[in-house]
Amino acid sequence: MHRLFSCLLLVQFLFVGSPAHAQAAAAPTQADQPLTDLPYTPGLDLSSMDASANPCDDFYRFSCGGWIKNNPIPDDQSRWSVYGKLYEDNQRFLWGILDTVSRRASGNDANQQKMGDYFGACMNVDRVEQQGAAPLSHLLNAINTIQSKTGLPAVLASLHLATGDSGIYFGFGADQDFSDSSRVIAFASGGGLSLPERDYYTKTDAASRALRAQYLRHVARMFVLAGEPRDAAQQYAATVLKTETALAKATLSAISKRDPYQLFHTMPVAKLQALTPGFSWSEYMLALDLAQVPVVNVTEPRFFRALARHWQTSSLGDIKVYLRWHVLHSQAHLLSSDLVNENFQFFSQTLRGTPRLQPRWKRCVTLVDAQLGEALGREFVNRAFSPELKQRTLRMTEQIEQAMQDELEQLDWMSQSTKRKAIAKLRTIVNKIGYPDTWRDYSALSIAPDDFYGNVVAATRFEVRRQLAKIGKPLDRGEWAMTPPTVNAYYSAQMNDMNFPAGVLQPPLFDPKMDDAPGYGNTGGTIGHELIHGFDDEGRKFDAQGNLKNWWSRGDKEIFERRAQCIVDQYARYKVVDDIRINSRLTLGEDMADLGGMVLAWAAWKMQSATMTPESRDGFTPEQRFFIGFAQWACENNRPQDLRVQAATDPHSPGKYRVNGVVVNLPEFSSAFACKPGSAMRSAKPCKVW
Repeated sequence: MHRLFSCLLLVQFLFVGSPAHAQAAAAPTQADQPLTDLPYTPGLDLSSMDASANPCDDFYRFSCGGWIKNNPIPDDQSRWSVYGKLYEDNQRFLWGILDTVSRRASGNDANQQKMGDYFGACMNVDRVEQQGAAPLSHLLNAINTIQSKTGLPAVLASLHLATGDSGIYFGFGADQDFSDSSRVIAFASGGGLSLPERDYYTKTDAASRALRAQYLRHVARMFVLAGEPRDAAQQYAATVLKTETALAKATLSAISKRDPYQLFHTMPVAKLQALTPGFSWSEYMLALDLAQVPVVNVTEPRFFRALARHWQTSSLGDIKVYLRWHVLHSQAHLLSSDLVNENFQFFSQTLRGTPRLQPRWKRCVTLVDAQLGEALGREFVNRAFSPELKQRTLRMTEQIEQAMQDELEQLDWMSQSTKRKAIAKLRTIVNKIGYPDTWRDYSALSIAPDDFYGNVVAATRFEVRRQLAKIGKPLDRGEWAMTPPTVNAYYSAQMNDMNFPAGVLQPPLFDPKMDDAPGYGNTGGTIGHELIHGFDDEGRKFDAQGNLKNWWSRGDKEIFERRAQCIVDQYARYKVVDDIRINSRLTLGEDMADLGGMVLAWAAWKMQSATMTPESRDGFTPEQRFFIGFAQWACENNRPQDLRVQAATDPHSPGKYRVNGVVVNLPEFSSAFACKPGSAMRSAKPCKVW
């Protein structure tokens, strides 16, 4: 479902299997044990640095060279980073919680029992292997029983309920109306693809053609594993690729999807029906148990017209093939090892270069967090997040917001009219720190101790129905889009709120033991980053109430776009991998947030240290420690295959440029490290928007 919010980081953790030749587990290590306490890593780690590097030549290497050398990518990861390591530490800590409640014979409360039963059933590998692909029989039988195309809406609704997968032709759910953020309406969004992005289907270079050939072989093998004859499976694979290619050609590009105006097409259901003649939306919604839906935001009308042509011109048999494929594809990671392994071999090993399957405990922890996240998050918060830490984060956030107000008031390129509206939006932002004020109620969700796949479907149905029930109801502005243990943060343009889960407010990202300088460089930069998203090229299009509305004067808009173009031009010069450069139109919002966030973090740190004299430590001045603290959140290693996927799909630049691309524009950095004019890390014409 479409959610308009911007994150600090998108970390790829795939719940997929391993190829048969790599299926054997590695010898157990310390990392294969659950944790009862989170490990401590300092917020500024001297061992992560490379003292041989000149900070004015390559600040990223200076700050992260040691980390890069000493932290090779684990075999079960496509990339590895400071964020990824903290995520794994949090996972091991959650593993400890789940292992305890799953083994406890008595004393669990209702949510603990649900989590324990879910985790225990997930970890019962023998039971999963015995079942093979049998858990899919009810979904596949539903597809097979379709007698005519008029039966498609009801069956498609049942598949969406059971899988929650927008890859089955389209997505349908609830979200805030772009024109009235207080109103929750239905959204129909484009989908239907298995490969990461539309260009994977349309590019004609040799590498793209080779990848599609590998994809065809993968789809055919999956059909064979599901019991289809080999010759038929190859024909089915060709049908799948043909269908997905047609849908891809009608899908908006990743850059276009960053413009909310291109996703804003509110219409009565009758008009949606006119877009897709032959597909009964009333029957689809009836099968979802939805009451009358007055309006729908159709994010991509062109896509739905193409989808209607596909339904009209394709045989019922081909439609069934496509549906069977997407059930297999979306559910493979939940089944026996033959399907898990085949799914992994293409989507993780081929696409992203990941050598080995994640251990079962990681995959099960990830699922509990995804499906019972606030119940598990409450356990995490009770053990790992204090009221004092929440107050420190809130104070830093308020300082960042004051710095933004000061910045707005001093801008020499923005008119007073637009400034007033910008400040009004700033003052309206709601800060959510750690965890929601009201915990989600899971009492209506039934979990069995011996039915892993049944639990996944039950939890999926619970969540899909919870989302659909929002349509036409008052907006819950207290809801979070991330669970408390998540190692990430986000800004929501429609909610106009910033959200910092407890999971990201842990060392080394937020280290209460460390002096303020690196803390403001790291967590302060994160807070500033999210705040700037409210005023980046996408977020600035929403007003203080979260409505899609132009509140800028024409002259201010033009100046903003010229200043933003400086960032676009700068990042377009950076290589991701091979000869692939950053798609700087795709990454503009994140690049702008990185730069503006550090401007605000610096101002907030100066505000915090105004009544004290920060001391030099470990041979570095406070100003240098501020910037090193900022850089070390971004230390990472990447597989080249994964970088190619990132370049096509990820709105974030690689870590190296999220550091070097920022400091090159900051005169405070050049002053702190005495970088001379002409240095690589000192721009003669620095970019600045905020």
